[in-house]
Formats: sequence, structure tokens, C-alpha cells
Amino acid sequence: RETNEVSDDYRYQDGNYEGYTPNDGYYRGGDEPAHEEDAQSDVTEGHDEDDEVYEGEYQGIPHPDDIKDKQKRAPAAADEYRDHADLMAERMEDEEQLAHQYENIIEECGHGRFQWTLFFVLGLALMADGVEVFVVGFVLPSAEKDMCLSSSNKGMLGLIVYLGMMVGAVVLGGLADKLGRKKCLIISLAINAAFAFLSSFVQGYGFFLFCRLISGLGIGGSLPIVFAYFSEFLSREKRGEHLSWLCMFWMIGGIFASAMAWSIIPHYGWGFSMGTKYHFHSWRVFVLVCSLPCIASLVALKFMPESPRFLLEIGKHDEAWMILKQVHDTNMRAKGEPERVFTVSYIKTPKQVDEFIEIQSSTGTWYKRWLVRFTTTFKQVWDNVLYCLTAQYRMNTLILAVVWFTMALSYYGLIVWFPDMIRYLQEEAYESRVKIFDEEEVSHFTFNFTLENQIHRNGEYKNDKFIGMKFKEVRFEDSLFEECYFEDVTSSETFFENCTIASTVFYNTDLYEHKFINCRLINSTFLKQKEGCHLDFEEDNDFLIYLVSFLGSLSVLPGNIISALLMDKIGRIKMIGGSMLISAVCCFFLFFGDSESAMIGWQCLFCGASIAAWNALDVITVELYPTNKRATAFGILNGLCKFGAILGNSIFASFVGITKVVPILLASSALVGGGLLALRLPETRDQVLM
Repeated sequence: RETNEVSDDYRYQDGNYEGYTPNDGYYRGGDEPAHEEDAQSDVTEGHDEDDEVYEGEYQGIPHPDDIKDKQKRAPAAADEYRDHADLMAERMEDEEQLAHQYENIIEECGHGRFQWTLFFVLGLALMADGVEVFVVGFVLPSAEKDMCLSSSNKGMLGLIVYLGMMVGAVVLGGLADKLGRKKCLIISLAINAAFAFLSSFVQGYGFFLFCRLISGLGIGGSLPIVFAYFSEFLSREKRGEHLSWLCMFWMIGGIFASAMAWSIIPHYGWGFSMGTKYHFHSWRVFVLVCSLPCIASLVALKFMPESPRFLLEIGKHDEAWMILKQVHDTNMRAKGEPERVFTVSYIKTPKQVDEFIEIQSSTGTWYKRWLVRFTTTFKQVWDNVLYCLTAQYRMNTLILAVVWFTMALSYYGLIVWFPDMIRYLQEEAYESRVKIFDEEEVSHFTFNFTLENQIHRNGEYKNDKFIGMKFKEVRFEDSLFEECYFEDVTSSETFFENCTIASTVFYNTDLYEHKFINCRLINSTFLKQKEGCHLDFEEDNDFLIYLVSFLGSLSVLPGNIISALLMDKIGRIKMIGGSMLISAVCCFFLFFGDSESAMIGWQCLFCGASIAAWNALDVITVELYPTNKRATAFGILNGLCKFGAILGNSIFASFVGITKVVPILLASSALVGGGLLALRLPETRDQVLM
């Protein structure tokens, strides 16, 4: 069907519409059919403070009762006997007409102060998403001591955030197409801010895990909404570039998290204690600080309007017109042209075919009314999910799903693998410096200093005192302790193996039963043992981990700039394919990463090369789907992305210290396969936003 073959009441001719002439600053009314006079929005005369007549004030908002009366008359009666397929066909025709008109309206509104304000507000939300990914990894070394975490618990804490983000992306992304972009983004950020804030205060591991899960659910829903929301205020020629600039805030989030971790977590004295049970250490201060971008975005978002494209999609013509006029006037005032008039008189709204169930407040109980609303909304969201798999979108959805998944599997797998490999290399170097003491005999001596990275074999310790000291990475093997006294001792990775401990007193220590392996305890006493876990030692290698993450985040800056500048020039498809293939090549160089500096260098190169593919994926996902399915589709694909992140984290971490071959081959082959498959997607840089 040709674009200009449209109904009589709406004509698209060479980019212009009857009743609407863009960019000349003046209104020239076209002939409108009589049946649209009640619904159309007129650019007519209004009144200023002196009751003088001027152009441009909107006078066309009918009373809600008039709308209801009109909807109950002939059109509704006629639609009752029409086939659903006919109604859908009419709606699709309306949507295509609206897409072209809306593009011209956004071009008339211009790109200026309003878009840049929204850019920074939504950027803070995206920054919060970037922060969330890094928070758990940074606090894990401290939290495992503070909460006595086992290895399995540490792994669960690392994955729980991604699980929450996966669910949040699907659920809140779907709701954004039914309840609105702004409303769902506020809900998303409020959930994240509340539970991130709460998680910094809770002491128990289970409750902390729950808070991070719900916090991840909230921020996971923000990503699909942010891109759908911002894209609907951008014209075709600005969309690819400015959505790519928006992606930079994810990088800023990573830099912010790394810098805050570096400056806060090592200061173990930053905090307070309430008795022996409640401890608020520096890592909790860090978690608190990391909720600030989310809170700032949440506050600023209250002053931004709903997406007018979404409002038009659900038939709220007048609200959409007022917002578009606000965008136009804001940009024109910023450009020094406040006298320029918004020339749009009427915007096409698609045929409304959804069935809404109205429940009177006097009918049934409150929970029945909420149950009906919930089931109705759930059904609409589920229908949207299924729509993404209909014949028109099935192939694009499946290809995008594979590309998103392969990118996430390799990227998130490697960004966890890099720090783990660096820690492994550090541990190897640390173990190589271990001091070994054989058959030492010590008697009547007082130890009141720190012992670190030592192995004591076949030693004898008689009438010795160990007071106010710390053991770090110390092992006593086949040794004898006789009539010794341990007081106020703190230990980390310290064990006694095959030792005989006779007539010895342990007072106020953390030398628990599991630290004595195959030992014989004869007439020994344990009094007032320390409770809980303690932050005992500052880990020097923590600084390097923060630096690695900081450099990894900073390294994507060149890729971000290049992708933003070239997104509309070379297209989305070439950007995705090229970036993924270059990233795959970078993976092979990891075979030569046998030192910490080499691993850091290859990580920076990989992150810098892969960011362009992420940016192009965000842009093309927004552009391939219509407005009423956009956030839903983005949410599904982003949820699949987080599932890939969970698998990548689990698989790659399991090979640390065993082999580099499997992670490197898996990452590179996934990137090559995804990059080649992405070339089958349609190019979207020249199409209007449907």
C-alpha cells in the first residue's frame, strides 16, 4: 500500500498535511471534514493577561462527559458489528498515518532544551542500572566477612541481582506499554531506591539477598522504558546518535561505582556499631551512596511529561497535543524564537480496539475489583508478548534474541572472569611468597603481633601466650600446643591440621571448631568466643580490582563516541556485526594474558570494542517494534540478556584457575555467531518510529 493512499480525512502529501505545514511558523488551516470538528484541536485565538487576542493558544479540549457521550453514539454501535480483523486493519492504517505525521511534528518541535533536559534525567536512571551491576561485586569481599558467607552463598549473591533484573525487564517493560512510560519508570526507580537503601542497613544474609533481588527487579525494568521513552521525543535524523549518547550514562555508572568503592570501602572505620549485634561498616556506606543516582532520577522525573506518542496510541489526543506544544515552546524559547507558533491543529489517533472492563466502586469488594484489573492488565501484557512472535515480527524477534543472548553471555561472562583471573594470579603470587617454619620450639613467649602467609610444621609451643593478635593465611600442621593461652585473637583463612592441643584456654577468639581439622583437644577450654564475622584485614588487592573495573568502564568512552557519531552514517546492522566480530578477535589475544597488566589491557580493549554493538542493539530494538509493543519487546530481549549474563557468570567463573581455553573459545564463537546473524536484520535508520 502506498503511503499516500489514505482516507479522505487525513492526507499525507510529500511530507505535508492538510491543516499542517511544518517549519514555517504560521498556521494555514486546511479543510477538515465535518465529523472531526468536535475532536480536532484548533490553533485559534486566546487571551493573554490583558485579554488581547493572540495566536497559538489551545482551545480544543472537550469535556470528558462529551467524549463519553460521543463514544456511546453511532461509531460504537457500528463497531459492534464489525469484524475484529477489520478493526485491526483500520488501526494499522491509522498507526502508519500517525507515524509519518508524528515524525513531522517532532521535527517542527525541534531538538533543544527539552530533549537535553530529558536526556540527563533518563541518563541518571541508566546510570543507576550501571551502578547496580557493579555494586555486589565490589561489596562481596567485605560482605562475606561481615555476614560469614560460604562460597555457595557468595555465588548466589552475585547472581541474584541479574535474576531480579531479568524479571523486572519483562514485567515492567510490558506494563510500560499499558500504563505509560513515565508511570512505570517511576515505579521501577522507586522500587530500586527503596530496597537498595534498605539493603545497606539489614544485617542478615537472607534479608540482604531479598533486598538486592527486589532492587534488581526495579532497576531491571528501567532499561527498556528509558530507551522507549527517550526515542519517542526524537526525530528520525537524531534518534540513532542521541540514543547512543544516552548509553554513555551506563559507562558513567560503572565509573561512579568504581570510584566510590575505591574511596569508601577500604576505610573500615567509616561506620558505627550498636552493641555486638549491629554493625554498619564502610561497605554499607558504599551501598547507600550507590542509590543516589536512582533517587536523583526519581525526583527529576516527577517534573517530566508522559510520552505524547504513547498518549496518542491510547487515544489521549488532547494530552498529547499539550505536551508536544510544551516541547515546541520550550525549545523555541531556548532558541530565542518565543513568538514561533506551534502549527499543529489535529493529530491522527489510532482506532481503539482494546476491551476495557469498568468496575463500579459499589460493585463487589475491593480485592475483587483489583483482581479483575490485574487479570485484565496481565492478559493485555501477555497478548503483547505473543504479538512479538507473530508472523510479522517473529524472525526479527528470534534473531534479536540470539544476538542479545550471545552478547550477554560473552560480555558479562568475561567482565566477571577478568577480575577473577586477576585475583587468581595475585593469589598465586601471594602463595609463592609463603614462609615455612619446620620443627620450631617456642616456650614462655608472648605473641602480640600479626602472623601472615605462614606454614608452621611439626612445631612445639609450650606455655606460650597469643594475645591481641591476628592470624592471616596461617596454617599449623602436626604441631603441639601445651598449656597455651589465646586471648582476643582474630583469624582469617587460618587452620590447625593434625595438631594436639592440651590444657589450653581460648578466650574471646574466633577460632571456631571448623578451624581445627583432625586435631586432638585434651582438657582445652573455649570461653566467650567472638560472635559473627569481622572485618579484620585491609585487602591490598581490592584496590587493583576497583582500578580494573574503573579502567574497564572508562575504556568504553572511545567506543561510545565513535558509535554515536557513526550510528546514522554506517547504520545499525554494520555497527552490530562489525563490533561483535572485532570483539571476537580481541578475545583471542587473551591467550597471551599471563600477567595482571596484560589482563587489564585486554579487558579494556574488549570492553571498548564491544560497546558499539550494545549501543546499536539498543537503537535497533527500539526502532523495529511499534509504539504499543516497543517496551514489551525491549523488556523480553533485555530479560533474555540478563539470563545470558547469569549463564556467563556461572560458566566462566567455574574455569578460573583451570583453563583459559574454554572461556575464550566460548566467548569468541558466541560473538562471531551473533555478529553474523545480526547481518540478517533489516536496517532501520531511514524509517519513522511506528
